[in-house]
Amino acid sequence: MPTTVRSFAKINIGLCIGTRRGDGFHELRTVYQTIDLHDRVTVAVSEGEGIELRCAAPGVPCDQTNTCWRLTERAMTQLGVKRHVRINIEKRLPIRGGLGGASSNAVAALLALEREVRREIPVSDRLRLAAEVGSDLPLFLIGGTVLGVGRGEEVYPLPEPPSSFCVLATPRVAVSTPQAFADWDNLPAATKLTVPAPSDRINLFSSAVFLGLQDLCSRPNEAGRSTSGVPASEGGGRAETLLLDLVRTGIANDFESVVFPQHPELAQVKSVLAGEGAFHASLSGSGSAVYGLFASRETAEKAAVKLRAQSVPVHVTRTVGRKEYWQQLLVAETDNRQLATDH
Repeated sequence: MPTTVRSFAKINIGLCIGTRRGDGFHELRTVYQTIDLHDRVTVAVSEGEGIELRCAAPGVPCDQTNTCWRLTERAMTQLGVKRHVRINIEKRLPIRGGLGGASSNAVAALLALEREVRREIPVSDRLRLAAEVGSDLPLFLIGGTVLGVGRGEEVYPLPEPPSSFCVLATPRVAVSTPQAFADWDNLPAATKLTVPAPSDRINLFSSAVFLGLQDLCSRPNEAGRSTSGVPASEGGGRAETLLLDLVRTGIANDFESVVFPQHPELAQVKSVLAGEGAFHASLSGSGSAVYGLFASRETAEKAAVKLRAQSVPVHVTRTVGRKEYWQQLLVAETDNRQLATDH
């Protein structure tokens, strides 16, 4: 029976671009955060051999160039599976929006394949295979709030902040990630003189993240004591989330400096989100999606109304923590099997 799983999107809470490495990639630092907006990926295994990929959305390749196909092919080799694998992608996420849709689809296909053949790839091998296919695939094998280093493929789970409401604007603008990196490399020398050297900026970003973590560890838990053991009255007991603390340190998305000048409408969207009360607004990845994080649904909905009045496609969603991320993947599969039984 086919297995269907949710394929969640991600946003980037800050993205720092470092030096170009010997392998042609750039050194990066970012905090990934999964959100509730998602595609659906269905995998069916039958007699025969080969991979068949279906997707009705324009612009999604259905051949060996598709990220799903590439990861599935590697997974089948790892598992020693010689069967016919059919993958269907139901797209809801924008293509090339900076939300990791293709990468998330691939990981969803991998997890569905494992369930279909009732065999699992060891976690370390999963991460290795995912990293071989793309830089932001491994984050979807963790979910929630994730630190990305290296070229983004080296991932570490971070402590989970409370869920925030997220207004996600998806303007119909195509941004090429390779071109955005090239534009960053070609920034005028005068511009680069106004910012720290790449290695220093990487260190500053890392420091900002760990300062936020340090603050989180000094907060009270439900028992009234901080995770470090300090009584709440001594630890301060502030109610702000880890994400708010991170943004207060000044972390930002470097891609904005090259994408916004070429697409000022994206900068305008960010300005609207900030003006409507987002405690953090930013480009996600290289764009074109722009998001704002809000403390309440009411303020999030108000910001969405304003953007829709300007004909900007927008979704009101929320951040998804690691536990819920994995619970929702399993629920999607259960729902799919129940639907098949009912019919």
